[in-house]
Amino acid sequence: MDNSKPTVVVTGFEPFGEHTINASWVAVQELKKLGLGKDIDLHVYEVPVDYQAVQSLIPSLWKQYHPQLVVHVGVSGMATTVTLEKCGRNHGYKGLDNSRFCPHSQCCIEGGPDCIDSVIDMESVCKRVTASGLGVAVSVSKDAGRYLCDFTYYTSLYLSHGHSAFVHVPPIEKPYSGVDLGRALQAIIQEMLDMLDQTEEKIHCQRVH
Repeated sequence: MDNSKPTVVVTGFEPFGEHTINASWVAVQELKKLGLGKDIDLHVYEVPVDYQAVQSLIPSLWKQYHPQLVVHVGVSGMATTVTLEKCGRNHGYKGLDNSRFCPHSQCCIEGGPDCIDSVIDMESVCKRVTASGLGVAVSVSKDAGRYLCDFTYYTSLYLSHGHSAFVHVPPIEKPYSGVDLGRALQAIIQEMLDMLDQTEEKIHCQRVH
């Protein structure tokens, strides 16, 4: 690993339920082929649809890579756009995972805040990507669904003090191909990184002055 480059970790999920091919992992694999440019060290992971596995994997990714940003990608059977999630929620996890388990407390992190927002302005990312003429519709949401997507996002937001993002994609060919979704992820994540860089520059300038 080249420590001189900023690191970005992007995750998708394994198949579950009706999603025998998980569009999120297909999209992330397409992103890996495209990359994020020669100046970004990109790592991708397939996340199990398993609450307990998430509780150990997500902290290990932050500890191993110290990434500038982690972007989690999940599939939503209801989505027809690529959807940027603004926040993760701590309570209401009643759905069983692939191991037929759900947390007894029905919460992500006991004692944690009810909701954690990403530091990234998702509305601005959405506007910029839409204006770029990508050909993939992008929208913004405040509800990641109280299943493994939301659970993973909240865990990551908690660990990173908000330096995480979550993107929901529709199933493959409903209406976008895996290649389309990979291109959309590339454009979205590049905008997020630009936004983080601008924020850090502002903070640095304020400290200097």
